[in-house]
Amino acid sequence: MIMKIAQFILILMVSPFLFGVINRTKAFFAGRKGAPLFQLYYDIAKLLRKSAVYSASTTWVFIAGPIVSLSAIIVASLIIPFAGCSSIISFEGDLVLFFYLLGLARFFTCLAALDTGSSFEGMGASREVQFAVFAEPALFMNLAALAQLTGKSSLTEIFSSSQIHYWASYGPLLFLALFALFIVFLAENSRIPVDDPNTHLELTMVHEVMVLDHGGVDFAYILYGAAIKFWILGSLLTGIIFKGSSYGWGVDTIIFILLMVLLAVVVGVVESTMSRLRLLKVPHYLLVALSLSLIAFIISLR
Repeated sequence: MIMKIAQFILILMVSPFLFGVINRTKAFFAGRKGAPLFQLYYDIAKLLRKSAVYSASTTWVFIAGPIVSLSAIIVASLIIPFAGCSSIISFEGDLVLFFYLLGLARFFTCLAALDTGSSFEGMGASREVQFAVFAEPALFMNLAALAQLTGKSSLTEIFSSSQIHYWASYGPLLFLALFALFIVFLAENSRIPVDDPNTHLELTMVHEVMVLDHGGVDFAYILYGAAIKFWILGSLLTGIIFKGSSYGWGVDTIIFILLMVLLAVVVGVVESTMSRLRLLKVPHYLLVALSLSLIAFIISLR
């Protein structure tokens, strides 16, 4: 239990650091020095000291949006295994709970955007839900393929199975699952080529436009929730590759964190070498992930 609590604290502490790694990687490609690695920590601390301002046209839904979203994401992080160690919450079928917690976070974020009555934020919520129609089934089918392959329905048991055995016997399936999950990972975290987190043009934003009216402590919740979501979805990718070793929890933790940092570097490279897709092309992009996940699931049934 001490190790489980320690892993949860590490997730809460380290997850914002990954955004700093992404920004530094992008700055390197652009020939700039870039922001400090701990910039997101500074931003969150500054926002927590500010009070939120609410429009007279909003209701309790707008206030509850960031709180419910962050709470759902934090609970979802309790289900994710860390470096081969079992998660704090683990039971048969917990992957379904994990899936619905992410859906709950999205649902309240979209509701908060619609509650403002802003046409721009409503446009962003519409785009978010449209893309989720393709991203959520791809993620679910991906987890279903891994569950069918291992014969387990708990994320802890799925990602603690012998990776050497499964990669040797089902390498193509795991590669398909890994590639499809990476596509969903970029889309769910509003990264290029689906969305650009650094853009400020309302006509091209998806996730950022939904939180235009949030400020102060509410916006701090949104930024922190995005960092934790990046970590937990990245943990699924890392978990397929690394599921623990025989060197102990301490060494496994270091290896796992280094792999997460490497994933952040890869995201930075992708964002530095690719352009954002046209909005009409995003569903086609996500359909690739859904198709690969379906193929992986069909292979797992054999």
